[in-house]
Amino acid sequence: MEIDFLVTVLLSSLSSAAILLIAAMGLAVVFGLMGVINLAHSEFLMMGAYAALTITKAGVPYLLSIPIAVAITMAIGAVVEILIISRLYGRLFDTMLATWGLSMVLLQLAVLLFGTATPSINLPQFNISIGDYQLAGYPLILIGVAVIMLILIYLLMTKTTYGMQARASIQEPEMAQAIGIESSRVNTFTFALGCGLAGFAGAVLLPIIPATPSMGMAFAVKSFLAVVVAGPVALTGTALTAIGLGGGASITASLLTSVAGEVFFFIITAVLLWRYPMGISAKWRRKL
Repeated sequence: MEIDFLVTVLLSSLSSAAILLIAAMGLAVVFGLMGVINLAHSEFLMMGAYAALTITKAGVPYLLSIPIAVAITMAIGAVVEILIISRLYGRLFDTMLATWGLSMVLLQLAVLLFGTATPSINLPQFNISIGDYQLAGYPLILIGVAVIMLILIYLLMTKTTYGMQARASIQEPEMAQAIGIESSRVNTFTFALGCGLAGFAGAVLLPIIPATPSMGMAFAVKSFLAVVVAGPVALTGTALTAIGLGGGASITASLLTSVAGEVFFFIITAVLLWRYPMGISAKWRRKL
């Protein structure tokens, strides 16, 4: 095989893994850290995309629209946590039903507001040449975005007062309240953070994936499986599974067919869950 082809396949697989990691990071926070299954995750991703699209079309630079979209989805996530999720902690099945219902409401609301068309922000696209091969430049930028995103979230959760309070509120809520931590407020922010990360994913993926009401469904299943396979070490475990599953599926698709890539993803996921039912990180010493 030509070295140019191998480099092209490697970079393409890394960009696919980065996209999966960006899409899954919100779930890693909400499900991996809080134990809440948010079946409306894909709709928060969709809301982030539509928010960035609407703001950009209003004349705001695209890069500035991204933090605004994150703020909007975080605000909506905080409202959802206060009105719905906070009443259902410890009731996993009820939480799933509630967020499933919320996802249908948000999906239909998006259809009513925006229709089913696929508008785009028409950002200038560029390609990178590697010998006789070319790769779209923006997906490669997302590799760096994913790395920075992972580092910042890891530092937030491990090196800040909020991070320690968040983990205490989730792991030992009664003890956290006894030492003065306002668990309800911390949990609200943590859930909002997860929703904001989903909104961030929708906003940064907008240049390569047009906004549609169902756009998040393309990532929801794979993101959820990546987080489940990762296990209790939510952040570093999800990063590893995103690279292994997303990157491996991309390599398989490049060498064979896109269908083979999808088959690879789900077969390897099934094998890992059979081999490690509690996740691949169940016996790791690292806790985040």
